Amino acid sequence: MPYITSSIILQLLTVVWEPLARLQKEGELGRKKITQWTRYLTFVLSILQSLASATLLEKQPGLVMHPGLGFVLMTIITLTTGSVFIMWLGEQITERGIGNGMSLLIFAGIVVGLPSAIGQLYVKQQSWGTFAIPALLLLLAFMLAVVAFIVYMERAERRIPVQYAKRVVGRRIMGGQSTHLPLRVNSGGVMPVIFASSLLSIPGMLGITKLGSSRFFAGVFRQLGPGEPLYTLLYCVGILFFAYFYVSIVFNPGDVADNMRKHGGFIPGIRPGHRTRDYINEVLTRLTFVGGLYLILISIIPQWMISGIHLNSLPVWLGGSLFDKLPVWVLHGLGVQFYFGGTSLLIVVGVAMDTVNQIESQLIMRHYEGFTPRSGRIRGRRW
Repeated sequence: MPYITSSIILQLLTVVWEPLARLQKEGELGRKKITQWTRYLTFVLSILQSLASATLLEKQPGLVMHPGLGFVLMTIITLTTGSVFIMWLGEQITERGIGNGMSLLIFAGIVVGLPSAIGQLYVKQQSWGTFAIPALLLLLAFMLAVVAFIVYMERAERRIPVQYAKRVVGRRIMGGQSTHLPLRVNSGGVMPVIFASSLLSIPGMLGITKLGSSRFFAGVFRQLGPGEPLYTLLYCVGILFFAYFYVSIVFNPGDVADNMRKHGGFIPGIRPGHRTRDYINEVLTRLTFVGGLYLILISIIPQWMISGIHLNSLPVWLGGSLFDKLPVWVLHGLGVQFYFGGTSLLIVVGVAMDTVNQIESQLIMRHYEGFTPRSGRIRGRRW
């Protein structure tokens, strides 16, 4: 978490801090400098978060046998050393392996919990009574459908046709080819969900302090708890907001339009320059809205499965008592803690797809040869 947080902070600072933005454009040297700053910030955040964890553990009655300065220092040293080691291990995987090292470590940490989650689901279905087996099969089919939906949406893109004019360079005729500009439906990936969940976790952290004992703040923190309608509403709005925010960081329609114009490219029926920029921005806005709705749907599924949505806790003028007639599994969920959606499943599917793409790229560079001489050639994926 400290490494991810520091990476997000530096990525956001490239928008508001001009020296960091210039450093990012310097190529490999600039990326190495930003990586070095990420390491330093990870170290600082690890110390702060481990200090907060030690303080929180000491406040729990009977949990820490020997509280004091020694326990706090040992917690800080242990957690900070572990965070720095994992950061180093992820960088080594990135440099010497295939795929992003930190993403693969997160992927492994999520996947390793699948067997225990399946065991919990099996134990849970025994209390469902006569319809245990059909409900379990329906639940597994629903999970597979969600995974297939995520794969489809992560692959979905809008291809804008681009035509390059012919140019005479010396005795050669350059250009004159047709291509396309791919715009992904979910350009932000899992980042909007992480941003929104991080902001909404702040009230939960403040709830364990003295503010949580006051009458006013206790009611506010209770309404901002998982499963509450206000929490769900702010979660959905936050995901949609950060989907647009993150896309504005990673994709600049003005730069794309300028590069197309410099290389003699244009979109058929659209004038180069400002018209092209406005057209790309309009298409990207619609795609981002669809991608935000997709992220909202995937993120709400695990929350509903675990704790439901407490619609009956709404005020009377919003019809709170009318929702009491809804089934219990709608209001309070199924109590199933499984990876049916949310950040975990998005990370697992996204990392798996990215790793497969990088492996295929390496195989293409080696003329489709396998990892061993006897493995032979593999057939390329059809697009």
